[in-house]
Amino acid sequence: MTLSRRDAMAAATLGGMALAVPCLATGGQATPDWRRGKDNQRIADLGDGRFRNPVMAGDHPDPTILKDGDDYYMTFSTFDAYPGLLIWHSRDLVNWQPVGPALTRPIGSVWAPELCKHDGRYFLYIPTKNPTTNWVIHADRIEGPWSDPIDLKLPHHIDPGHAVGEDGSRWLFLSGGDRIRLRADGLATVGNVEHVYDPWRYPDTWDVEGFSPEGPKITRRGGWFYLITAVGGTAGPPTGHMVIAARSRSIHGPWEHHPANPLVRTVSSAEQWWSRGHATLVEAPDGQWWSVYHGYEKDYWTLGRQTLLDPVAWTADGWFRMTGGDLSQPMPKPGGGRAVSHGMALSDDFSTLALGTRWNFFKPRPDEATRLRVAGKTLHLRGAGTAPRDGSPLLLVAGDRRYRFECRITLPPGGVAGLLLFYDQQLYCGLGFDGERFVTHQYGQERGRPANPYGRSLRMRVTNDGHIVSYHLSGDDGATWKRFDRGMEVSGYHHNVRGGFLMLRPGLYAAGEGETQFSDFRYTAL
Repeated sequence: MTLSRRDAMAAATLGGMALAVPCLATGGQATPDWRRGKDNQRIADLGDGRFRNPVMAGDHPDPTILKDGDDYYMTFSTFDAYPGLLIWHSRDLVNWQPVGPALTRPIGSVWAPELCKHDGRYFLYIPTKNPTTNWVIHADRIEGPWSDPIDLKLPHHIDPGHAVGEDGSRWLFLSGGDRIRLRADGLATVGNVEHVYDPWRYPDTWDVEGFSPEGPKITRRGGWFYLITAVGGTAGPPTGHMVIAARSRSIHGPWEHHPANPLVRTVSSAEQWWSRGHATLVEAPDGQWWSVYHGYEKDYWTLGRQTLLDPVAWTADGWFRMTGGDLSQPMPKPGGGRAVSHGMALSDDFSTLALGTRWNFFKPRPDEATRLRVAGKTLHLRGAGTAPRDGSPLLLVAGDRRYRFECRITLPPGGVAGLLLFYDQQLYCGLGFDGERFVTHQYGQERGRPANPYGRSLRMRVTNDGHIVSYHLSGDDGATWKRFDRGMEVSGYHHNVRGGFLMLRPGLYAAGEGETQFSDFRYTAL
């Protein structure tokens, strides 16, 4: 007997327990699907001692991970989303829960950060674009408060990787094979940038985006410093991004190439994970080693770069290998540790203001947070601009291939608001309305203004079913729904079309006059 996906999901949630649901892989073999968690979101832990990648679904690129005793902390590039640099906590490397955002003041578009701890203090080194420089913030507790950003005045490099030499000196390794010394307190640089490493080069017959050495990460083990780098370009062809390594007895070099480079590379677009790279080594609770890096899910550029976990094996010659293959199959979880409750619900009853954990503004002004408040389980969002492109919408990171989200929306006179799937200010789609007409958004443009029979209050639903988008409306708070006559296909709303390294994010916007009220926001993975 063959079950439909809906029937399989129903069978898998008997007794309220989210189980792994079988699906058919290529060739008709059964491959366990992901387990389901809050809002039916997919989660990596299969509940039977195994996990299936990604460990962090949705846009969690450039992972930087810190082992701090029995605890692990991780954060990611957050680009133009603020509050940014949400820190996540784990005890087993598979299940992660949010701690809170480390960066609340907009300082530019945040690229690959570095989280580290030195002499009892936590540091985040943060490269930005617009302005192009590098910053540092610090805290005595991982929960914060974090300091104001300090400009390191380092304008020509990205992807800082913190390292401590055998002599106790502190360094930032940088894109391009360069490095610069840090002052002992880690809050300023010393001297000039120097070139110290020429990365291994791939054959010129490979399909890549470009050489682009980036994401240097240093691990010290057994008398060696191991330098892991990404080359081949972050996006572009699925076969471009890759992981390479080198080692040295000294932080000052010379660096010896790994004889098995590249250690990770997607070799075919038929694989489950594309453009894999930007890796860091980390020791699990049981003393075994793993690597975290990012990759695009096959056919789902729109979900951004997701965080992957790959087992590492050390060899007798002092080198290491990544042993997870193409990461398409479940594998045993790291040993030791214990699972925390993974993820967070994206549904929101607005009893509190979850800004920086659940919600982020896109390209906010310094005073953007003054636009919103919660009262009576309702989000009150003051209008800004005339449309999503100039109004700093409020967005979520969703990591499912298929989902829907809905909300009750009540407009003030002169207001316009709605729900979105938003990539950036020039590429988004969605549906908005004022008291008299709807406005459809597609390709970042307004495409039509049909009459609105619901007035200034309605319930709106957006469904993204494998890139097929539909809208439904209700005037009786969800008792009955009517499909809106405009469907869309959004598989092209991604980096290789628009640039920017972002993802297509669900969210909401308010423009025009007054405060729009949003209540009972529900997200459901399908």
